[in-house]
Amino acid sequence: MSATLKHAAWVLRGNPVTALAATGATLLVLIAIFAPWLAPHDPILSNVPMALQPPSATYWAGTDQLGRDVFSRLLVATRLDLAIAVSAVGISFAAGAVIGSFCGYIGGWLDKSVGRLVDVLMAFPLFVLAMAMVAALGNRVENIVIATAFINLPFYIRFARAEVNVRRNLGWVEAARSGGESHMTIVLRYLLPNILPAMAVQISLNLGWAILNAAGLSFIGLGVQPPTPEWGIMVAEGARFITAGQWWLVAYPGLALMLTVLCFNLLGDGLRDILDPRMRT
Repeated sequence: MSATLKHAAWVLRGNPVTALAATGATLLVLIAIFAPWLAPHDPILSNVPMALQPPSATYWAGTDQLGRDVFSRLLVATRLDLAIAVSAVGISFAAGAVIGSFCGYIGGWLDKSVGRLVDVLMAFPLFVLAMAMVAALGNRVENIVIATAFINLPFYIRFARAEVNVRRNLGWVEAARSGGESHMTIVLRYLLPNILPAMAVQISLNLGWAILNAAGLSFIGLGVQPPTPEWGIMVAEGARFITAGQWWLVAYPGLALMLTVLCFNLLGDGLRDILDPRMRT
């Protein structure tokens, strides 16, 4: 563990962009954990006489149409959006990596069948597929996670298939097979850990995309429902007031979405370098 931490510190020192992205990701996690205590006002409590107030010393990001503090809602929404993204990506990664690894290792008709199924799924507009799933299952947080995980699943299956297919006949896999290791052990103990560094970039990119997907569903009314603080809902509610000059209602949640997605996108390359054992020589 100490060697891994030292290597991670070395990577971050040599790549300021990755260090900045890691700092941003850490800050987001801390905000998500401590948001209820960091929020200066109740994010749900209405205060109609203070509705649509511009940013000030009292309300740092202004107030919305119901007089709720936008800054407090932004902080609390971080927890929900990150929870949805991490849960969805975690489910799709775990399932997709295992399914894709076994298909790539076994090959034959199973590999071809799963490959064609993945191609069919990826031919659909994935956001439209998520919309259909949430509309059918109901717009609850659990269903948003399921829909987001499902549309991310083909990426991990295809990626794991390709990576394992390249490695399944290498010398060290043949040595494990000759040593009497079972197919399950070879896949789970040797092949899966070997492809994790290559999948780190995909995981980081999908986190940002999952946040955008959840916000998009909320924006069109199929995601998290008001008055729950969520970035997509905040953008949707504030869009009606842009022409009236209340720019802060859209600008701040939109900025939060942009910076979060950018942070996870930039973090991908750094994760690959940190996890790749070949970078430790």
